[in-house]
Amino acid sequence: MNKITLPTSLMEAPNLIGGEWSNGQGEKIDVYSPYNGSVVGTTNSATANEVELAITKASSAQVAWGNTPVKERTKVMFRFREILLRDIDKIANVVSIENGKILGESKAGIMKGIEVLEYAISLQNLDAGSKMEVSRGVQCEYRREPLGVVASITPFNFPAMVPMWTIPIAITLGNSYVWKPSEKTPLTATLIGEALIEAGLPAGVLTILNGTSDCVNSIIDHQDVKAVGFVGSSKIAKLVYQRTTALGKRALCLGGAKNHIILLPDADVEMAGAGIADSFTGCAGQRCMAASVLLAVGDSEKQIEAIIERAKTASLGNNMGAIITKDQVDFLNSAIDKAEKAGAKILLDGRNPKAAEGYEGGYWLGPTILDNVDPESEASKVELFGPIISIIRCKNISKALEIENANEYGNAASVFTSNGSLAEMVASAASAGMVGINIGVPVPREPFSFGGINDSKFGYGDITGENSLNFWSHTKKVTTKWQMQNDHNWMS
Repeated sequence: MNKITLPTSLMEAPNLIGGEWSNGQGEKIDVYSPYNGSVVGTTNSATANEVELAITKASSAQVAWGNTPVKERTKVMFRFREILLRDIDKIANVVSIENGKILGESKAGIMKGIEVLEYAISLQNLDAGSKMEVSRGVQCEYRREPLGVVASITPFNFPAMVPMWTIPIAITLGNSYVWKPSEKTPLTATLIGEALIEAGLPAGVLTILNGTSDCVNSIIDHQDVKAVGFVGSSKIAKLVYQRTTALGKRALCLGGAKNHIILLPDADVEMAGAGIADSFTGCAGQRCMAASVLLAVGDSEKQIEAIIERAKTASLGNNMGAIITKDQVDFLNSAIDKAEKAGAKILLDGRNPKAAEGYEGGYWLGPTILDNVDPESEASKVELFGPIISIIRCKNISKALEIENANEYGNAASVFTSNGSLAEMVASAASAGMVGINIGVPVPREPFSFGGINDSKFGYGDITGENSLNFWSHTKKVTTKWQMQNDHNWMS
């Protein structure tokens, strides 16, 4: 049973500037709970002047923080981890209030963030640099150094997890971190900021600035911001990437997805039913790793029936969460209507859903399964971002891979099968940065990095794991010689 506790008074999400909390001087923004449609909190946009002040303070704070030995920086992260674990119920409840997730999903997102945090803590031992004698009497080494001030713009769908992909690594590497959370879900950011302050992070090393696109642009444009991370839709990811790189700065911007699962007739029925249903219904389908298209090869009726039966067990407000806004619910209902008019058969209809008692005013859509979908239709190609899966019938695995490869995105792809060679064929041929074999949500575990390809990512590298380190830092190369040598080579 999902037992979120709605607040009895309005919560506030202030800005964090130079270690001090203050309400922004710009536009007031209401925060709605998808569970019942009520206003549960408020925030105020940071003005351009506030952004300027905040980043100036962040730049000043970074000098001392960057000169702090990495083992001392990780001590703060150790304490941060303990505070998050201590307060996980409180934080998860706020995530659910403002995002609509069930509590179990909110906790799981925090735990994934803590996993990245644990990887960041390990950098004191794993990322020790290297040094070797490259010629007689000559040594070369590399030293990892922070960039300075870095920024991250994070989405509504994972208010705790996505920021925790970058906060621990960027800060542990010695940067000051400027965070602009989604204006739809700013309340969680306050709790994470409070946890870092309690952990002993120096004032100014973490900055939180609330707002909309004007705030984002002011952050990107500030001369002291050296790198920008972004997670959101592909349309906005591309705009952020272009604006940032046009200024000569680093950018790594993760966009949307239209993830395909190839279902082969030999797939284990129970595993396929649970894995595929949970993939498109988990987090109400509002995640970039959710299954969107099921490429059913041959006679897969037993597996599809198992998917339907599993999806039918969803209880809105209990074991399945809400949609972020009423406008998004209207968009999803319209997408289902269009698919039906275009000839799709509805195997499971999530329209006109019944929510749990007390949540009738919330934003709900039940699991929806569309069959015989045209590969060229909107349901096949557009990222809907809801608990909807489109089944495309394929005569063979080659046709399924052809459809998957034609997808403009490249976040995730999966295959369900009992045949190892066919699984390897999909893993090799899929045009996706993350591939699952009998796994519906193939999110890598640390230290393996999260990141897609094609229009799911703009920039080089990945946002977590080992592949993220070079994005958030410089490597300085030092070559040393202390005395003359008798032999001579080109280095002499």
